[in-house]
Amino acid sequence: MATIDVWQRRCCYGLSAFYGAAGSLHIVIPRPFLGITPTWVPDPKVVILLTGLLEIAGAIGLVVPQLRNTAAIGLALYAVCVFPANINHAIDGLGAATVSPWQWLYHLVRLPLQPPLVWVALFSGKVVAWPFSRDHK
Repeated sequence: MATIDVWQRRCCYGLSAFYGAAGSLHIVIPRPFLGITPTWVPDPKVVILLTGLLEIAGAIGLVVPQLRNTAAIGLALYAVCVFPANINHAIDGLGAATVSPWQWLYHLVRLPLQPPLVWVALFSGKVVAWPFSRDHK
């Protein structure tokens, strides 16, 4: 049976790959992200570029032991901050004249995944160990 440290390391590398890929997509193919950015966000192109750079920085930070804790907290806060864009995307997508079952399924799965994404970031940075241990480092 794997220890909590092994699971934290696995989550760390998995989350690093996820955010590295997402950040790269924000920079290389910004159009889909611009489409889900709420209208109240100023200068969406710059914001999308900066979010991509932040995701990449967080991904790198997760694999550098001295930066892991800070990167994990930053990515958890980032996931909280972009949640309005996810909600906006769901509202716009599901409010269209025609909505496919795949769109419903995507948003039905995507929105509830945000809190676990925050938890995984904090878990990988050893900020929290709950529910696996009451002690944390």
